[in-house]
Amino acid sequence: MKLSYKLYPFQVNSENQKSIGDIIILHGLFGSSKNWVTVGKYLSNFGSVYTLDQRNHGESPHTNEHSIKLMSEDLEEFLSDHQIKEPILLGHSMGGLVAMYFDFTHPGFLKELIIQDIAPRSYPFAYDKEIQAMSFPLDGFSSRNGIDAEMAKYLPDTFIRQFLQMSLERMDSGEYRWKLNVAGLNQARRVFEDVFSEIVSSKTKTLFLIGGNSEYISKDDLDLIEKKFSNLLIKTIPGGGHYIHFTHQKEYLEILREDLSLIS
Repeated sequence: MKLSYKLYPFQVNSENQKSIGDIIILHGLFGSSKNWVTVGKYLSNFGSVYTLDQRNHGESPHTNEHSIKLMSEDLEEFLSDHQIKEPILLGHSMGGLVAMYFDFTHPGFLKELIIQDIAPRSYPFAYDKEIQAMSFPLDGFSSRNGIDAEMAKYLPDTFIRQFLQMSLERMDSGEYRWKLNVAGLNQARRVFEDVFSEIVSSKTKTLFLIGGNSEYISKDDLDLIEKKFSNLLIKTIPGGGHYIHFTHQKEYLEILREDLSLIS
């Protein structure tokens, strides 16, 4: 599948500055490249940055098939089409699962793997409220405020509603639509199950960025991560949750700066 993407070209700030290579960013479930504008612009100080819309998200095509394996194959096709070799791959949540799967199935291909707040294991599809908040008909709504008020009946969390509404588009007709394939994602409820085998492991240079208060990472997950990745650095942002690239952006970018500054 041909994925939509946003490119942030390498920003040369000094004569002696060299690119560390291409950086690919994979968003999480219900996200898109729009969630990564600030991070993408910042990382372009190190190399050219591609923020991808994964299948059924953003401007990329919709399909009834949605799995970590297929998204990894989409990524492989993108890298081949753009002749990108030895990229740095950053993945958040669902994007992190795709990134780890790609690394496990393409040993030695990545220059570095950066995973945000997800572990290489199965996760339940615990997003009924999000699906319900995007499943009512949008006919007759003339404003985002009206849609938000209706969404709040299903999803009280204002932050998550605002996150979802980054995929809400007003068409030329004045009507609204979801760029997300809501029905397709609702049918893919096993997308996070049985992705990784017990025997896979990685020697790739790997950085895990974890929110200190995240519900997605347990102590057992930390033990699992240490077993799976032999060239590993784990950084925890105190007080952070699942969206530390947004809620704790200063600390998040500083960790990335320190890490990428060591790459030649």
